Amino acid sequence: MQQTFRLVIDCPDQIGLVAAVSQFLAEHNATIVEASHHTDQQTGRFFMRHEIRADSVSLSLESFKLAFRPIAERYAMRWKISDSHQKQKVALLASRESHCLIDILHRWHSGELHCDIPCIIANHASMQEYADWYNVPFHWVDFQNQDKATAFEHVRQLLNEYEADLTVLARFMQILPNSLCEELAGRAINIHHSFLPSFAGAKPYQQAYDRGVKLIGATCHYVTKDLDEGPIIEQSVLRISHGDTAADMVRKGKNCEKMALANGVRYHLEDRVIIHGNKTVVFA
Repeated sequence: MQQTFRLVIDCPDQIGLVAAVSQFLAEHNATIVEASHHTDQQTGRFFMRHEIRADSVSLSLESFKLAFRPIAERYAMRWKISDSHQKQKVALLASRESHCLIDILHRWHSGELHCDIPCIIANHASMQEYADWYNVPFHWVDFQNQDKATAFEHVRQLLNEYEADLTVLARFMQILPNSLCEELAGRAINIHHSFLPSFAGAKPYQQAYDRGVKLIGATCHYVTKDLDEGPIIEQSVLRISHGDTAADMVRKGKNCEKMALANGVRYHLEDRVIIHGNKTVVFA
């Protein structure tokens, strides 16, 4: 895979901004292989993602950061630049349902997801067989025979021990406490088995069946203290009919869940997602 630097910018929209960035890149011989821009007309903010061939730039990554800082300060940017060859550490949280966990593991093992998976943490010991299959360290956290605060403190300690850059709730059916949500802000992704904001909370497929919907879906979103209301990264839908039972919806919906979660995780790993309030800009 070609090594690139990913420059991501979020700032107030203003005249001369794009020209200043372009001039800086040209001065340092940067070859842009992908460029994406978006202006939010309502809030007046500008979003940019440039992917630059690493071997074309006359600066190291650290030197780039130092040289670019005056421009960033001039235009009041929130910005970052990352190296595509530097793998993020992705910790997986799981419960009893295994389909999303296995799908992420397979995509990682096959090289589709460019990351490291240092651990799997689950509140069901049965998930260890999948961790063993993929040779990933497994940790079972008992949520039944101890209070949840103690259990989540164990989870928090494990995430810190493994220095997780991203935490993925692969159908992890426990509600994270507010303190952990705040600690993981922008670094924790959940898959919800409905097309949010419809049918939030428990048993969304049964809710959809009771409502007689003709589309079901799944939503990949960032975790916040407000349950199922975090910024949405990706959604997937599937058409159903009046002949489908609630059980049919569960079975068919699993494909939506796997696809939405896999895409959402990949977009995050590739620095394609910018959180903007309770929304996202996704340069997919």
